Amino acid sequence: MKYDLIVIGAGPGGYVAAERAGEQGKKVLLIEKSHLGGVCLNCGCVPSKTLLNSSKVYHYATHGEAYGVKSENVSFDLPAVIARKQNVIETLRKGIAGLMKRNKVTVVNGEAKLVSRREVKVGDDVYEGDNIMIAVGSSPAKPPIPGIDNDCVYDSTRLLDLETMPESLVVVGGGVIGCEFACFFGTLGIPVTVIEMLPEICPAVDAEIAKMLRQELSKRNITFHIGARVESIGKADVTFSVKDKKQTIPASHVLVATGRTCNVDGLGLEDVKIDFDRRGIKVDDTCATNVPGVYAIGDVTGKQWLAHSASRMGEVVVHNLCGRADHFRDNAIPGVIYTTPEVGTVGITEAQAKEQGIPVKVGKMPMMASGRFLAENSDGKGVCKVIVHAETNVLLGVHMIGGACSEMVFGAAAMIETEMRVKEIEEIVFPHPTVSELIRDTLIATSH
Repeated sequence: MKYDLIVIGAGPGGYVAAERAGEQGKKVLLIEKSHLGGVCLNCGCVPSKTLLNSSKVYHYATHGEAYGVKSENVSFDLPAVIARKQNVIETLRKGIAGLMKRNKVTVVNGEAKLVSRREVKVGDDVYEGDNIMIAVGSSPAKPPIPGIDNDCVYDSTRLLDLETMPESLVVVGGGVIGCEFACFFGTLGIPVTVIEMLPEICPAVDAEIAKMLRQELSKRNITFHIGARVESIGKADVTFSVKDKKQTIPASHVLVATGRTCNVDGLGLEDVKIDFDRRGIKVDDTCATNVPGVYAIGDVTGKQWLAHSASRMGEVVVHNLCGRADHFRDNAIPGVIYTTPEVGTVGITEAQAKEQGIPVKVGKMPMMASGRFLAENSDGKGVCKVIVHAETNVLLGVHMIGGACSEMVFGAAAMIETEMRVKEIEEIVFPHPTVSELIRDTLIATSH
């Protein structure tokens, strides 16, 4: 059977692309070796946020006195939390399956391999497609640390299914994944140590925001060692060095969160002569590879390690296949860290503007200036930081910590995507009282 589009990988890039193509009347085959939803739904974004929400509820229950609410005998039921997480996953899987059925997308389970520029093999079956989209994602990276194969060592996937709480946790890597897991366990009272090799955690985030995040997380049973290198992992401890001084700390569990690696092995890329390396499959701004009719999206391209980027890339491919000119732009891709406090960021940072020689004005305003934030946060801190072009007054970047940044940052992304000037943003009415209006207030203060 021949298809208009064969999609390999049913994560947030692949299944969204399949859905969009099906909506347009294209004959689509979606191949997935595990479960619909990919890493994001099954062992990444969704389950980790489900756990984080449970820890947040626990924190509210145990710290309610500040808001006039008292509670006693509060406990955290890990098996119940894990069961709820699984229920959320299965509900969303069924939802995706329903979308595929509604849009007449054929779903096949199994491992796919390219056998030609138009053919994909799954088991003993070969499927032909006019176009092929590779959306196979990424996997946790495994650095060459002595002892990394010990039983106490977990990656982010395995840690999501713990049956009992760790006595102590060491997190190797202070990036987004490491900080989110540290926040989850630290909030529950588990002693957590984060070891980060670079001078600051979350290096892709504005330096001032990252420092504030580290300071706020330090209030939740989390100890940070930055500029530190892990030397070895024992059966119940971790040895690391800071400026050549070694330390050994106990750890019943160790999470290795040192990034992810593209899933390029076993796809037959070499046989079809697709241009790729360990950093991912090479694509242009339409997500086309060097082989006509073959596309790649999401993590496997190494461009953007974000679920929403993968979805957008998939849409770009489908739009072009259906006659609508489109291309992927990465100047306004929002990023979120779902810790408490949350971090939301989009556009360039102050440091990037300086590196690129862009003249900018930088404005900042504390979250406490927002009535809504103050009403809902008795002791939390935060800031909204904006980057504006000094000559054109075009908004170039927004970086926030505190409040529901994950729910606000899309507005900033829309402003940057459409190249809005501060004067134009000033004419937008934001609801009051909301934390989001702080973006507008900060911009107005910066331009005057």
